[in-house]
Amino acid sequence: MPEIHADRRRALRAELAAADLDALLVTDPVNIRYLTGFTGSTAALLVRTDTDGDGGTGADTAEHGTVLCTDGRYTARAADEVPDLQRLIERPSAAALVRRADGSPREYARLGFDSDHVTVEEHAALSGIVEHVHLRRAPGLTERLRAVKDDTEIAALRAACAAADRALADLLGRGDLRPGRTEREVARELETRMAEHGAHGTAFESIVAAGAHAAIPHHRPTDAVLERGDLVKMDFGAVVDGYHSDMTRTVVLGPPAGWQRELYDLVLRAQTAATEALRPGREVSSVDEVARTVVSGDGYGEHFPHGLGHGVGLAVHEAPSLSPRGAGTLAARMAVTVEPGVYLAGRGGVRIEDTLVVREGTPELLTVSTKELVVA
Repeated sequence: MPEIHADRRRALRAELAAADLDALLVTDPVNIRYLTGFTGSTAALLVRTDTDGDGGTGADTAEHGTVLCTDGRYTARAADEVPDLQRLIERPSAAALVRRADGSPREYARLGFDSDHVTVEEHAALSGIVEHVHLRRAPGLTERLRAVKDDTEIAALRAACAAADRALADLLGRGDLRPGRTEREVARELETRMAEHGAHGTAFESIVAAGAHAAIPHHRPTDAVLERGDLVKMDFGAVVDGYHSDMTRTVVLGPPAGWQRELYDLVLRAQTAATEALRPGREVSSVDEVARTVVSGDGYGEHFPHGLGHGVGLAVHEAPSLSPRGAGTLAARMAVTVEPGVYLAGRGGVRIEDTLVVREGTPELLTVSTKELVVA
Protein backbone atom coordinates (compact mmCIF):
# COMPACT_ATOMS: atom_id res chain seq x y z
CA MET A 1 0.00 0.00 0.00
CA PRO A 2 2.45 2.67 -1.19
CA GLU A 3 -0.13 5.47 -0.81
CA ILE A 4 -0.43 4.87 2.94
CA HIS A 5 3.31 5.04 3.42
CA ALA A 6 3.50 8.12 1.18
CA ASP A 7 0.96 9.85 3.42
CA ARG A 8 3.04 9.00 6.47
CA ARG A 9 6.19 10.39 4.89
CA ARG A 10 4.35 13.59 3.99
CA ALA A 11 3.31 13.95 7.62
CA LEU A 12 6.90 13.33 8.70
CA ARG A 13 8.22 15.98 6.30
CA ALA A 14 5.96 18.51 7.97
CA GLU A 15 7.55 17.57 11.30
CA LEU A 16 11.01 17.96 9.78
CA ALA A 17 10.22 21.38 8.40
CA ALA A 18 8.92 22.49 11.80
CA ALA A 19 12.16 21.23 13.37
CA ASP A 20 14.23 23.15 10.77
CA LEU A 21 15.81 19.99 9.38
CA ASP A 22 16.77 19.29 5.80
CA ALA A 23 16.32 15.55 6.18
CA LEU A 24 15.98 12.71 8.67
CA LEU A 25 18.12 9.57 8.81
CA VAL A 26 15.88 6.74 10.04
CA THR A 27 17.64 3.64 11.32
CA ASP A 28 15.08 1.91 13.55
CA PRO A 29 13.57 -1.05 11.61
CA VAL A 30 10.11 -0.45 13.09
CA ASN A 31 10.10 3.20 12.00
CA ILE A 32 11.35 2.20 8.55
CA ARG A 33 8.53 -0.32 8.22
CA TYR A 34 6.00 2.32 9.26
CA LEU A 35 7.27 4.81 6.69
CA THR A 36 7.90 2.46 3.75
CA GLY A 37 6.45 -1.02 4.34
CA PHE A 38 9.91 -2.60 4.25
CA THR A 39 10.14 -5.62 6.59
CA GLY A 40 13.83 -6.49 6.36
CA SER A 41 16.00 -6.49 9.46
CA THR A 42 18.76 -4.21 8.15
CA ALA A 43 18.17 -0.89 6.42
CA ALA A 44 18.31 2.88 6.69
CA LEU A 45 16.03 5.51 5.23
CA LEU A 46 16.79 9.09 4.21
CA VAL A 47 13.66 11.28 4.18
CA ARG A 48 14.25 14.70 2.62
CA THR A 49 12.21 17.74 3.61
CA ASP A 50 12.02 19.32 0.16
CA THR A 51 10.56 16.52 -1.99
CA ASP A 52 9.75 12.84 -1.66
CA GLY A 53 8.94 11.89 -5.24
CA ASP A 54 5.47 10.72 -4.19
CA GLY A 55 3.65 14.01 -3.78
CA GLY A 56 3.18 14.97 -7.39
CA THR A 57 6.49 16.81 -7.65
CA GLY A 58 8.30 14.37 -9.90
CA ALA A 59 10.61 11.40 -9.63
CA ASP A 60 13.18 10.96 -6.87
CA THR A 61 16.73 12.04 -7.53
CA ALA A 62 19.95 11.31 -5.65
CA GLU A 63 20.02 14.95 -4.49
CA HIS A 64 16.45 15.44 -3.40
CA GLY A 65 14.73 12.10 -3.05
CA THR A 66 13.85 9.80 -0.21
CA VAL A 67 16.11 6.75 -0.42
CA LEU A 68 15.83 3.33 1.18
CA CYS A 69 19.18 1.64 1.61
CA THR A 70 19.62 -2.03 2.51
CA ASP A 71 22.06 -4.84 1.74
CA GLY A 72 22.13 -7.49 -0.94
CA ARG A 73 20.12 -10.02 1.05
CA TYR A 74 17.05 -7.83 0.64
CA THR A 75 17.32 -6.66 -2.97
CA ALA A 76 14.23 -8.54 -4.12
CA ARG A 77 12.25 -7.83 -0.96
CA ALA A 78 12.95 -4.11 -1.15
CA ALA A 79 11.84 -4.00 -4.79
CA ASP A 80 8.62 -5.84 -3.92
CA GLU A 81 7.73 -3.99 -0.73
CA VAL A 82 8.96 -0.49 -1.62
CA PRO A 83 8.31 0.01 -5.34
CA ASP A 84 7.64 3.74 -4.97
CA LEU A 85 11.03 4.86 -3.61
CA GLN A 86 14.56 5.01 -4.86
CA ARG A 87 16.51 2.03 -3.50
CA LEU A 88 20.19 1.71 -2.81
CA ILE A 89 22.00 -1.56 -2.07
CA GLU A 90 25.05 -0.77 0.00
CA ARG A 91 26.62 -1.53 3.36
CA PRO A 92 26.71 0.01 5.88
CA SER A 93 23.39 1.57 4.98
CA ALA A 94 23.35 4.54 7.36
CA ALA A 95 26.80 5.69 6.25
CA ALA A 96 25.82 5.43 2.60
CA LEU A 97 22.83 7.68 3.19
CA VAL A 98 24.85 10.26 5.12
CA ARG A 99 27.02 10.58 2.03
CA ARG A 100 23.83 11.06 -0.04
CA ALA A 101 22.73 13.87 2.29
CA ASP A 102 25.79 15.86 1.24
CA GLY A 103 23.85 16.90 -1.84
CA SER A 104 21.78 19.44 0.08
CA PRO A 105 21.11 22.71 -1.75
CA ARG A 106 22.09 24.48 1.47
CA GLU A 107 25.73 25.01 2.30
CA TYR A 108 25.51 22.83 5.41
CA ALA A 109 22.92 20.08 5.42
CA ARG A 110 21.04 19.76 8.70
CA LEU A 111 20.47 16.05 9.04
CA GLY A 112 18.33 14.82 11.90
CA PHE A 113 18.79 11.31 13.20
CA ASP A 114 16.89 8.87 15.42
CA SER A 115 19.01 9.59 18.50
CA ASP A 116 16.99 7.08 20.53
CA HIS A 117 18.24 4.35 18.20
CA VAL A 118 21.86 5.38 17.56
CA THR A 119 24.72 4.55 19.91
CA VAL A 120 27.46 7.01 20.86
CA GLU A 121 29.92 5.02 18.73
CA GLU A 122 27.60 5.04 15.71
CA HIS A 123 27.05 8.77 16.05
CA ALA A 124 30.77 9.41 16.15
CA ALA A 125 31.34 7.30 13.05
CA LEU A 126 28.52 8.96 11.09
CA SER A 127 29.60 12.47 12.11
CA GLY A 128 33.00 12.01 10.52
CA ILE A 129 31.86 10.84 7.10
CA VAL A 130 31.07 14.11 5.31
CA GLU A 131 32.24 17.61 6.22
CA HIS A 132 29.13 19.46 5.06
CA VAL A 133 26.55 17.35 6.92
CA HIS A 134 25.72 18.36 10.47
CA LEU A 135 23.96 15.64 12.44
CA ARG A 136 21.25 16.85 14.80
CA ARG A 137 19.45 14.81 17.43
CA ALA A 138 15.80 14.41 16.47
CA PRO A 139 14.28 11.85 18.85
CA GLY A 140 10.72 10.63 18.60
CA LEU A 141 9.53 12.30 15.39
CA THR A 142 8.32 9.10 13.75
CA GLU A 143 7.17 7.61 17.06
CA ARG A 144 4.82 10.55 17.59
CA LEU A 145 3.22 9.87 14.23
CA ARG A 146 2.97 6.16 15.00
CA ALA A 147 1.05 6.84 18.21
CA VAL A 148 -2.12 7.79 16.29
CA LYS A 149 -3.34 4.87 14.19
CA ASP A 150 -5.00 4.90 10.79
CA ASP A 151 -7.81 2.58 9.69
CA THR A 152 -5.44 -0.02 8.27
CA GLU A 153 -3.50 -0.20 11.51
CA ILE A 154 -6.62 -0.47 13.65
CA ALA A 155 -7.92 -3.29 11.45
CA ALA A 156 -4.67 -5.21 11.99
CA LEU A 157 -4.87 -4.61 15.73
CA ARG A 158 -8.44 -5.91 15.78
CA ALA A 159 -7.33 -9.08 14.00
CA ALA A 160 -4.42 -9.60 16.41
CA CYS A 161 -6.69 -9.12 19.41
CA ALA A 162 -9.27 -11.50 17.95
CA ALA A 163 -6.64 -14.23 17.55
CA ALA A 164 -5.73 -13.91 21.22
CA ASP A 165 -9.36 -13.83 22.35
CA ARG A 166 -10.16 -16.99 20.41
CA ALA A 167 -7.08 -18.77 21.73
CA LEU A 168 -8.17 -18.10 25.30
CA ALA A 169 -11.72 -19.21 24.53
CA ASP A 170 -10.35 -22.49 23.15
CA LEU A 171 -8.14 -23.02 26.20
CA LEU A 172 -11.00 -22.53 28.65
CA GLY A 173 -13.72 -24.13 26.54
CA ARG A 174 -11.79 -27.37 26.06
CA GLY A 175 -10.77 -27.68 29.69
CA ASP A 176 -7.06 -27.25 28.91
CA LEU A 177 -6.49 -24.95 31.88
CA ARG A 178 -6.62 -27.38 34.77
CA PRO A 179 -4.65 -28.72 37.73
CA GLY A 180 -1.82 -31.03 36.69
CA ARG A 181 -0.69 -29.03 33.67
CA THR A 182 2.48 -26.94 33.80
CA GLU A 183 2.88 -23.24 33.15
CA ARG A 184 4.97 -23.99 30.05
CA GLU A 185 2.32 -26.34 28.66
CA VAL A 186 -0.38 -23.71 29.02
CA ALA A 187 1.82 -21.04 27.42
CA ARG A 188 2.57 -23.28 24.44
CA GLU A 189 -1.13 -24.10 24.13
CA LEU A 190 -2.06 -20.42 23.95
CA GLU A 191 0.59 -19.73 21.32
CA THR A 192 -0.50 -22.70 19.20
CA ARG A 193 -4.14 -21.62 19.37
CA MET A 194 -3.28 -18.04 18.40
CA ALA A 195 -1.53 -19.33 15.28
CA GLU A 196 -4.57 -21.45 14.43
CA HIS A 197 -6.68 -18.30 14.59
CA GLY A 198 -4.57 -16.25 12.21
CA ALA A 199 -1.63 -14.96 14.23
CA HIS A 200 1.57 -14.50 12.24
CA GLY A 201 3.59 -14.74 15.44
CA THR A 202 3.49 -14.02 19.15
CA ALA A 203 3.71 -10.46 20.44
CA PHE A 204 6.14 -11.43 23.23
CA GLU A 205 7.04 -14.41 25.38
CA SER A 206 3.73 -15.50 26.87
CA ILE A 207 3.39 -15.21 30.64
CA VAL A 208 1.63 -17.97 32.54
CA ALA A 209 2.08 -17.63 36.29
CA ALA A 210 0.31 -19.89 38.77
CA GLY A 211 -0.04 -19.75 42.54
CA ALA A 212 2.70 -17.70 44.22
CA HIS A 213 4.24 -17.07 40.78
CA ALA A 214 1.21 -14.89 39.94
CA ALA A 215 2.68 -12.31 42.33
CA ILE A 216 5.62 -11.80 39.93
CA PRO A 217 4.50 -9.23 37.33
CA HIS A 218 6.67 -10.60 34.48
CA HIS A 219 7.15 -14.21 35.52
CA ARG A 220 8.56 -16.54 32.87
CA PRO A 221 6.70 -19.85 32.57
CA THR A 222 8.35 -22.85 34.23
CA ASP A 223 7.56 -26.51 34.75
CA ALA A 224 5.63 -25.58 37.90
CA VAL A 225 2.41 -27.61 38.07
CA LEU A 226 -0.92 -25.84 38.33
CA GLU A 227 -2.81 -26.77 41.50
CA ARG A 228 -6.38 -26.48 42.67
CA GLY A 229 -6.91 -23.14 44.38
CA ASP A 230 -4.26 -21.31 42.31
CA LEU A 231 -4.73 -17.95 40.74
CA VAL A 232 -3.37 -18.25 37.19
CA LYS A 233 -2.30 -15.05 35.46
CA MET A 234 -1.94 -15.22 31.66
CA ASP A 235 -0.43 -12.31 29.70
CA PHE A 236 -0.14 -12.99 25.97
CA GLY A 237 -0.60 -11.47 22.54
CA ALA A 238 -0.64 -12.13 18.82
CA VAL A 239 0.94 -10.40 15.82
CA VAL A 240 -1.00 -9.85 12.58
CA ASP A 241 0.56 -7.89 9.70
CA GLY A 242 3.20 -6.62 12.12
CA TYR A 243 0.71 -5.28 14.68
CA HIS A 244 0.63 -6.56 18.25
CA SER A 245 -2.14 -7.36 20.69
CA ASP A 246 -1.65 -7.48 24.46
CA MET A 247 -4.09 -8.99 26.94
CA THR A 248 -3.98 -10.34 30.48
CA ARG A 249 -6.61 -12.44 32.21
CA THR A 250 -6.43 -13.99 35.66
CA VAL A 251 -8.50 -17.06 36.49
CA VAL A 252 -8.79 -19.28 39.54
CA LEU A 253 -8.64 -23.08 39.57
CA GLY A 254 -11.58 -24.13 41.69
CA PRO A 255 -13.74 -22.05 44.00
CA PRO A 256 -11.96 -18.79 44.91
CA ALA A 257 -10.94 -17.98 48.45
CA GLY A 258 -12.36 -14.79 49.90
CA TRP A 259 -9.09 -12.88 49.54
CA GLN A 260 -8.76 -13.95 45.92
CA ARG A 261 -12.21 -12.67 44.99
CA GLU A 262 -11.64 -9.42 46.88
CA LEU A 263 -8.31 -8.86 45.12
CA TYR A 264 -9.83 -9.62 41.74
CA ASP A 265 -12.76 -7.27 42.33
CA LEU A 266 -10.37 -4.48 43.36
CA VAL A 267 -8.27 -4.80 40.20
CA LEU A 268 -11.39 -4.95 38.04
CA ARG A 269 -12.71 -1.76 39.63
CA ALA A 270 -9.41 -0.03 38.96
CA GLN A 271 -9.34 -1.25 35.36
CA THR A 272 -12.93 -0.16 34.74
CA ALA A 273 -12.35 3.31 36.20
CA ALA A 274 -9.20 3.86 34.13
CA THR A 275 -10.88 2.63 30.95
CA GLU A 276 -13.70 5.13 31.46
CA ALA A 277 -11.07 7.89 31.82
CA LEU A 278 -9.61 7.26 28.34
CA ARG A 279 -10.59 10.42 26.51
CA PRO A 280 -8.85 12.61 23.93
CA GLY A 281 -7.07 15.50 25.64
CA ARG A 282 -6.64 13.69 28.94
CA GLU A 283 -3.16 13.74 30.49
CA VAL A 284 -1.72 10.23 30.34
CA SER A 285 -0.43 10.48 33.91
CA SER A 286 -3.90 11.38 35.16
CA VAL A 287 -5.36 8.18 33.68
CA ASP A 288 -2.75 6.19 35.60
CA GLU A 289 -3.71 8.15 38.71
CA VAL A 290 -7.35 7.13 38.36
CA ALA A 291 -6.47 3.44 38.65
CA ARG A 292 -3.83 4.01 41.32
CA THR A 293 -6.31 5.94 43.48
CA VAL A 294 -8.73 3.01 43.44
CA VAL A 295 -6.00 0.54 44.42
CA SER A 296 -4.55 2.82 47.10
CA GLY A 297 -7.98 3.43 48.53
CA ASP A 298 -8.16 -0.23 49.54
CA GLY A 299 -4.66 -0.13 51.05
CA TYR A 300 -2.81 -1.91 48.23
CA GLY A 301 -1.00 1.00 46.62
CA GLU A 302 2.48 -0.39 47.30
CA HIS A 303 1.48 -3.64 45.59
CA PHE A 304 0.79 -1.91 42.23
CA PRO A 305 4.42 -1.46 41.11
CA HIS A 306 4.16 -0.73 37.38
CA GLY A 307 2.56 1.79 35.07
CA LEU A 308 -1.06 1.47 34.04
CA GLY A 309 -0.39 0.83 30.37
CA HIS A 310 1.32 1.75 27.12
CA GLY A 311 0.79 2.30 23.47
CA VAL A 312 0.71 -0.73 21.20
CA GLY A 313 1.14 -1.13 17.45
CA LEU A 314 4.11 -2.19 15.32
CA ALA A 315 5.89 -2.58 18.68
CA VAL A 316 4.21 -4.11 21.69
CA HIS A 317 5.44 -1.20 23.82
CA GLU A 318 5.35 2.22 22.20
CA ALA A 319 4.10 5.75 22.87
CA PRO A 320 2.20 6.88 24.84
CA SER A 321 3.19 5.74 28.33
CA LEU A 322 0.30 5.63 30.81
CA SER A 323 2.31 5.92 34.00
CA PRO A 324 3.00 8.39 36.83
CA ARG A 325 5.92 9.73 34.79
CA GLY A 326 4.14 9.65 31.44
CA ALA A 327 4.10 12.90 29.49
CA GLY A 328 1.57 14.27 27.04
CA THR A 329 -2.10 13.83 26.36
CA LEU A 330 -4.26 11.19 24.74
CA ALA A 331 -5.51 11.68 21.21
CA ALA A 332 -8.28 9.97 19.30
CA ARG A 333 -7.15 6.79 17.53
CA MET A 334 -4.31 6.05 19.91
CA ALA A 335 -4.15 2.33 20.73
CA VAL A 336 -3.25 1.67 24.36
CA THR A 337 -3.37 -0.99 27.03
CA VAL A 338 -4.98 -0.59 30.44
CA GLU A 339 -3.49 -3.14 32.84
CA PRO A 340 -3.58 -2.47 36.58
CA GLY A 341 -2.24 -5.25 38.79
CA VAL A 342 -1.92 -6.06 42.47
CA TYR A 343 0.66 -8.62 43.60
CA LEU A 344 0.98 -10.20 47.06
CA ALA A 345 4.36 -11.88 47.49
CA GLY A 346 4.13 -15.56 48.38
CA ARG A 347 0.37 -15.68 47.78
CA GLY A 348 -0.51 -14.61 44.25
CA GLY A 349 -1.58 -11.68 42.18
CA VAL A 350 -4.14 -10.36 39.73
CA ARG A 351 -3.70 -8.34 36.54
CA ILE A 352 -6.46 -7.52 34.07
CA GLU A 353 -5.42 -6.00 30.75
CA ASP A 354 -7.16 -4.91 27.59
CA THR A 355 -6.08 -3.31 24.34
CA LEU A 356 -8.28 -0.36 23.40
CA VAL A 357 -8.49 2.48 20.87
CA VAL A 358 -9.13 5.98 22.22
CA ARG A 359 -12.23 7.48 20.65
CA GLU A 360 -14.12 10.77 21.06
CA GLY A 361 -16.70 8.97 23.15
CA THR A 362 -16.37 5.54 24.71
CA PRO A 363 -13.04 3.86 23.86
CA GLU A 364 -13.19 0.93 21.45
CA LEU A 365 -12.43 -2.35 23.24
CA LEU A 366 -10.39 -4.69 21.05
CA THR A 367 -9.87 -7.56 23.53
CA VAL A 368 -13.33 -8.83 24.35
CA SER A 369 -12.71 -11.89 26.55
CA THR A 370 -14.81 -11.75 29.70
CA LYS A 371 -13.45 -9.92 32.70
CA GLU A 372 -15.71 -11.70 35.15
CA LEU A 373 -13.69 -13.96 37.44
CA VAL A 374 -13.48 -17.28 35.60
CA VAL A 375 -13.42 -20.42 37.75
CA ALA A 376 -11.71 -23.14 35.74
